[in-house]
Amino acid sequence: MHLNVEFLVDDAVRNPLAAWENFYIIVGSSAGALTGLQFVVIALIAESRPRPTPAEIAAFGTPTILHFCAALLVSCLLSAPWPSLSIAGLSLAPCGVAGVVYSVVVVRRARLQQGYRPVPEDWVWHAVLPFLAYAALLAAAVLLPHYAAPALSLVAAAALGLVFIGIHNSWDTITYIAADRRHQPDETERP
Repeated sequence: MHLNVEFLVDDAVRNPLAAWENFYIIVGSSAGALTGLQFVVIALIAESRPRPTPAEIAAFGTPTILHFCAALLVSCLLSAPWPSLSIAGLSLAPCGVAGVVYSVVVVRRARLQQGYRPVPEDWVWHAVLPFLAYAALLAAAVLLPHYAAPALSLVAAAALGLVFIGIHNSWDTITYIAADRRHQPDETERP
């Protein structure tokens, strides 16, 4: 009786992406839900006094949406049934490149806007960490065909990092608006 050894090989060894399936279901679902929640944040910002300028939103609000959407996209890409890790890597590379370029654009926007002066913590969370996450995604895309296990761990760290960056930046925005509202006079109050 001949026993087919292929049946004994674990699915995670034949297809390293299969081992990450639950992780990307969780990260992708979270990123999608948080993207919707960020729309609520933007609606609250729109009602605040004084109202933020489009430049402030482009520098601090829009990137948060992009980070959540990038984590969702990465989760979708790595959940797809790719025929090879090389093709999966090719699908991730443009995401990494676009994210690195966009990180530079965000720094430029943050420097040019006049409504808020970023503090060092803002530069870390809005510029440095996203740049590192997207650079890690790009590096992982290049490494994926040759070093699957470390590359997949790097992709996971980048995707989860983007979700945490988005959560932090959303929270930071809301608390800033709440604190700023407390210091603004209510328009319904008479002087």
